Amino acid sequence: MESKSREWPLAEAKARFSELVVFAEKNGPQYVTRRGKRAAVLVPIDEFEKLQGKPRPTIKDWLSAPEARIGTLPIPDRKTFKSRKPPAL
Repeated sequence: MESKSREWPLAEAKARFSELVVFAEKNGPQYVTRRGKRAAVLVPIDEFEKLQGKPRPTIKDWLSAPEARIGTLPIPDRKTFKSRKPPAL
């Protein structure tokens, strides 16, 4: 993919965000400027994942994983819960 990076002023990027996303998907990273200075960059997801160094798991991968998927969930302490009276009907 040939990179055709372009600088987008912030106001224009906000007004034409959908077009900016499509342009980034087709042409590579796009720079957003604020007061003439580069402030942010929008890159296609595949390039972002390459930069991260790990592939993004799909929902199929997540659902078919052999390990439990609750390992990162915090287990609340029962003492921290406060009981309250049931509502009067």
